[in-house]
Amino acid sequence: EAVGAFLLSFRFVPQFGLWEGIYKAVFHAVSAYCNAGFDIMGNFQSLTAYAGDLWVSGVITALFILGGLGFVVLLEVHEERRFRRLSLHAKFALLIALFLLSTATLFILGMESGNPMTLGALKGGEKVLAAFFTAATPRTAGFNTVPTDLLTVSSQFFIIGLMFIGASPASTGGGIKTTTMGVLFWTAVSVAGGREDVTLLQRNIPLRIIKKSLAIVLLSLLLVFTVTLVLTVLEGAPFLEVLFESMSAFGTVGLSLGLTPELSPPGRLILSLTMFAGRIGPLTMVLVFTRRAGKPMVKYPDENIMIG
Repeated sequence: EAVGAFLLSFRFVPQFGLWEGIYKAVFHAVSAYCNAGFDIMGNFQSLTAYAGDLWVSGVITALFILGGLGFVVLLEVHEERRFRRLSLHAKFALLIALFLLSTATLFILGMESGNPMTLGALKGGEKVLAAFFTAATPRTAGFNTVPTDLLTVSSQFFIIGLMFIGASPASTGGGIKTTTMGVLFWTAVSVAGGREDVTLLQRNIPLRIIKKSLAIVLLSLLLVFTVTLVLTVLEGAPFLEVLFESMSAFGTVGLSLGLTPELSPPGRLILSLTMFAGRIGPLTMVLVFTRRAGKPMVKYPDENIMIG
């Protein structure tokens, strides 16, 4: 955070003056690394004035990506220095982060390059930079360099999916976590391939991890579905806007299509509770309010159920 604030001050001090520039540099460095998404630029503009600014966009993006990787991963990378020596968790988290960043950047670039209200107004290199920022920020960072409400419907819906996935475990971000979705995806690939075990990078993933991942995803989907349904009844707003705000709250992202300031007090309270549940995690919430069963005294016989 200190390094980020120092680097940002090179741009903010000449623009805002010494003390205000330092203050803005420190505030945004901390907000970025903690994936808070709060800014103090004013007029709800976030960082749109820096869409083509490689220095500011680069520093902010680096901060929230590092914060979203997780402290365990950062510590391992610092200590081991070599990819092959990292644990399976660290390798998996890094690979998924790289995959999501690259594919999301290409998708946003393809969808928004012709949109004059977003990337269409920028030049070649600036387009790629803004697309990368827009692809990275839904993973709970919350900043934006292009107006989120002016993105195409396809991009907005795609961002909803990124917000649901979120950042890595033990990080400053929210969502169901990248490794959770990665485990379920790889389980599906293994089942489709007819394999009994789920193996990843020459390691077997325990069944308890798969079951916990499934529980997290299902409980999270149920929470977002319920919140979206209730808000559509209370607010009467367009479905995509309600779903976007609900998912942003659950993932503690902070992106908005402009609906949240217009919500009624009950609607804002519901979103606040959704943020709280999303930050703690649905599975944790359930475990807190339910009595954990002890080891079963009886094991019942297996019987098949038709699925799929």
